[in-house]
Amino acid sequence: MLIAGGGIAGTVAALALERAGWQPRVYEARLGEEGGAWLTVAVNGLAALRALGEDPSEIVTAGFATPSLTMVNGKGRRLAVLPLGGPAPDGTVTTTIKRIDLYAALRTAAEKRGIPIERGKRLTGFEERPDGVTATFADGSDARGDLLVGADGLRSRTRELLNPAGPAPRYLGLLNAGGFTDRPVDVPLDRTPGMVHMAFGRRAFFGWAVAPDDSVWWFANPGRKQPVRPGEFTPQQWRAHLIGLFEGDNLPAAAIIRATGEALGPWNTDDLPRVPVWHGERVVLVGDAAHAVSPSSGQGASMAIEDAVTLGRCLGEGGTLADYERRRRARVERVVAYGKRNGSGKTAGPVGAAIRDAMFPVVMKLLYRNGDPQAWIHDHRP
Repeated sequence: MLIAGGGIAGTVAALALERAGWQPRVYEARLGEEGGAWLTVAVNGLAALRALGEDPSEIVTAGFATPSLTMVNGKGRRLAVLPLGGPAPDGTVTTTIKRIDLYAALRTAAEKRGIPIERGKRLTGFEERPDGVTATFADGSDARGDLLVGADGLRSRTRELLNPAGPAPRYLGLLNAGGFTDRPVDVPLDRTPGMVHMAFGRRAFFGWAVAPDDSVWWFANPGRKQPVRPGEFTPQQWRAHLIGLFEGDNLPAAAIIRATGEALGPWNTDDLPRVPVWHGERVVLVGDAAHAVSPSSGQGASMAIEDAVTLGRCLGEGGTLADYERRRRARVERVVAYGKRNGSGKTAGPVGAAIRDAMFPVVMKLLYRNGDPQAWIHDHRP
C-alpha cells in the first residue's frame, strides 16, 4: 500500500490501513518538517482518531482545549458567545494545536506501529496495472504496491493525473496569516481558559486564543481581490501591513501582532470546486487532494482524518474505493460550501457590517435555540 503525502491525511490513512491489515508505506515530498501556524481539531476529528485505536488526548497533548467562541465587532462589542463544537458524550471538546506538533504526534504514532515514512519523495506519476500500481518520484525512484492513496494536498499531483481537465484550487478572496506572541501584550486580554475570540475588524478579520503558557495564538484574514505572489512582502513588510489593518479598531489585534517576533504568511485562502474523479482502479484521493476546505470551516484537519478512517474501514470490511467515495463525497462537499460561506462573511463593507452587527446576536439566538446548528458536522462518526 503506497501513500503519497505524509501530512495529516496521509499519516492517518497509514494508521487506518495498518489497523485494517494492510502494510502501508508513506512517501513525503518534504525533506524537513512543515511549519505553519495552528489549527483546530474538532470533536468529530478527535472521535475519528479514537476509532483508530489511538487516544486522541495523546495525539493532541501539545494543544489545549478550546470549547467556546466569542464573536465581537471592530468596536469591541460582544456579539455572541457560542460553543465551538461539543462537548461529545465522553467529554471531548475541540482542541487547538500547532500544525507542526500535530504532524509530529501522528508520525510518532505511525512509527510505533512500524509504518515506514520516506522523505524527499515527490510523486510525479503512477501506472495502474491489473495486479497493482507503480508510483514514480521526482528523484527517479519508483515504488510498487496494491493501491496508491493520494494524500498530496491542495496541489495534488495524484488528483491532476486522475482529473486531467479537472478543477484547480479556487482563490476565495482572503489572505491568511498567523503567529504566536513571544513577549507580553501591552493591552488587557480576556484570558478565559478555552475561549477563542474572533473579531470583525473594519479592514480584516482577526482571531486569537490565549494558550496555557500565556502566549497568544492568532490569525488574520485580510480581504484581497487578487492572490498574493511569492516574495511580494518581506516578513517585516507583512507584519507592518497587518498592524496597519487593525489600527483604529477597538481590538487587541495590533498589540498582539506587535508582540509577535515574526508574523507567519501571507498565504492565499483556497478551496476546491467539485472534483469529478476521486479514484481509479487502484488509486484514490483523500483529504485536501479530494476536497480542500476553507480554514473558515474549522474542519480541514477533521475532514482529512474522517476520510482516512473511512477509507481504512471500507477496505478492511471488503468494500471498494467506490464505497469510500459514496460514504464521503456528499458530506465533504457540504462542508466545502459551508466554509466558503463563512469566509465570505468576513469581508463585509461598512453597510454590510452595520447590518451584520445588528442582526448577528438575534440570528445566533435563533440558530442555537434548539441545540448546535452545526451538529451535522460535529456529531458525525465514521
